[in-house]
Amino acid sequence: MKRSTLMKKLWLGLALVGLACLAAVPREAKAEPLYFALEVRREGRLVAQPKLLGETGRTLRAERRKPGASEPDYRLVLTPTAEGETFHLELDLMLPEVKGHSELALLHGQERKVQLGRYPGDLEVSLLLMKVDSPEFRALMDLAADADERGSGRPI
Repeated sequence: MKRSTLMKKLWLGLALVGLACLAAVPREAKAEPLYFALEVRREGRLVAQPKLLGETGRTLRAERRKPGASEPDYRLVLTPTAEGETFHLELDLMLPEVKGHSELALLHGQERKVQLGRYPGDLEVSLLLMKVDSPEFRALMDLAADADERGSGRPI
């Protein structure tokens, strides 16, 4: 075999290996818009009911503070990531007297209760996660009826 033929085959082989490596690199997943409905209870007493919009791959922060107060009533940090059909969620919650952290996996439309305090009932969070613009989300928000009344079937 001639040297030039050998060099051509070598370059072709390297190019194919390079293309295979590029194909194997995972592409960034498209951010999935999500809706979160939470209910926070401290020793059985309702403390907060935030309803939030976020998306996978981005940290969502929320806090409620009374006017003029130096400390918030609560501070909430959610970090959702998509793992196939499941959403992995990191949840951090801080109240003036207690804080908690949890990691959980949820499916679209699933609701879970999580104990974050030192003992059961100390700090409890109920969490509902939904994909935005899903039929279930539209039904929850009653968006289908609103669109029919306005005569517009345009998506959110």
